[in-house]
Amino acid sequence: MTRNEPSKTAIIIGAGPAGLTAVYEFLRKSPNIKPIVYEMSDRLGGLARTINYKGNRMDVGGHRFFSKSERILEWWQRILPIENTVLKQGSKITIHYHHKSTQVRTVDDGVDPDKTDKVMLIRNRLSRIFFQGKFFEYPLELNIRTMSNLGFMRMVRIGLSYLFSKIFPRREKSLEDFFINRFGQELYDTFFKDYTEKVWGTPCVQIAPQWGAQRIKNLSISKVFAHMVKQVFPPKVTREDVETSLIQKFLYPKLGPGQMWEEVAAIVRAKGAEIYLRHQVVNLVMEDGAVTGIKIKNLSTGETRIQSGDYFLSTMPVKELITSIEPAVADNVLQVAQGLKYRDFITVGLLVKKLNNQEITSDNWIYIQEKHVKIGRMQIFNNWSPYLVKAPNTVWLGLEYFCNEGDELWNKEDGIFMQFAIDELVSIGIVKKEDVLDGTVIRIPKAYPAYTGTYDQFDTIKNFTDGIENLFLIGRNGMHKYNNQDHSMLAAMTAVDNIASNRKSKNNIWEVNAEYDYQESS
Repeated sequence: MTRNEPSKTAIIIGAGPAGLTAVYEFLRKSPNIKPIVYEMSDRLGGLARTINYKGNRMDVGGHRFFSKSERILEWWQRILPIENTVLKQGSKITIHYHHKSTQVRTVDDGVDPDKTDKVMLIRNRLSRIFFQGKFFEYPLELNIRTMSNLGFMRMVRIGLSYLFSKIFPRREKSLEDFFINRFGQELYDTFFKDYTEKVWGTPCVQIAPQWGAQRIKNLSISKVFAHMVKQVFPPKVTREDVETSLIQKFLYPKLGPGQMWEEVAAIVRAKGAEIYLRHQVVNLVMEDGAVTGIKIKNLSTGETRIQSGDYFLSTMPVKELITSIEPAVADNVLQVAQGLKYRDFITVGLLVKKLNNQEITSDNWIYIQEKHVKIGRMQIFNNWSPYLVKAPNTVWLGLEYFCNEGDELWNKEDGIFMQFAIDELVSIGIVKKEDVLDGTVIRIPKAYPAYTGTYDQFDTIKNFTDGIENLFLIGRNGMHKYNNQDHSMLAAMTAVDNIASNRKSKNNIWEVNAEYDYQESS
């Protein structure tokens, strides 16, 4: 064995943001460890993939590249620099926002800024709620338009119920308690209850409050008001004093989120990493309390084989991971794993000549709160990046539906589902039927790990897997945490850091996105 030849192997299950981040970090920090990736699908990027349909690119789920972690921001810009805003000054990059600027460190990693497609754009963030035929800013803004849309009496009820929630806060046993403590009963009933239950297919009273703690954190009416005051100052991409839900600008790869992960894959492959698509991990083989290898099935040929390794990083759904372990795990661990729930996802890509409602202009996405339709959210891909749309005189939409694999929505044939989605948009006045040009249907299983089922017993699984020294759970499904993309990346980075430093405890991995501040950013 030569001096530079890797002496150990890290097996990474899944080629999404967490998995590919881990590969990249291994190559930077641990040259003695060779990373090998096995991905069951035929695409890179996991949920952050970009799907190309006849030249129109789809961002499945919508991925804003924002983080409070400078480490993540630097990492992204190392792969894709920012278009027309990057000035190299020694080892610094200066990013300009109007008359303001901020600096972050960069590392020259072979990225050529002159390749104009390989860049990040700075995009304006605009999300709104469509409710009772009217548009409301999201997050809600306490302005004249909002008050006019809601009406005087409802505003009075909102104010009174919010005060009541401050005087008599609930013990937070459910997501409903979480929302009411921060927004009051009236605002919860108006904007949060129906939409959240549409997303999860479960009453809010049956959802654990941890969902709110991770996705909304400490956002409340008081935070919204304070944010309004701060709007006299120009926003920046990274702001430690701004809640994630209030970010006004974000970075975005020119050709969609998948471009980031395709670039990462190209870089790590050039440095010797192996990435295998359409390879399913069938079993994890354990011996004497450690993982010794995985059984892999090549989905193209049907062949199976065993791959040994020293470290194993998994982003596969926890439910599947636990049931795949040989020999079988203890009954209590297996029962918790089998009781974990997921929410599945369907996106209809719809190409139209124009939108019927002229008020829809620069929205990234719109939350559809109308009770009589199933659609949960509508993306306007033109406003994420104009380069996602093949013809500039068309509008490229993503209509998002939340469902369970095997239910009525999931089982609709593509043609029937397409017509169903078009009819829903027509019924709420977003498009006219004659303006529809083309479309496609994309199904994503296990898109969202749910905080229902046996989730309240998840520590049983965590304690079991943490006890396996060479197994590391990372990523959204890998940790069964509704993480953002940057949280999944930070978990992967932390796992690699632990391996490189021979740290035994895995608590710092689980702490990513567990507190209001990012521990890894300090």
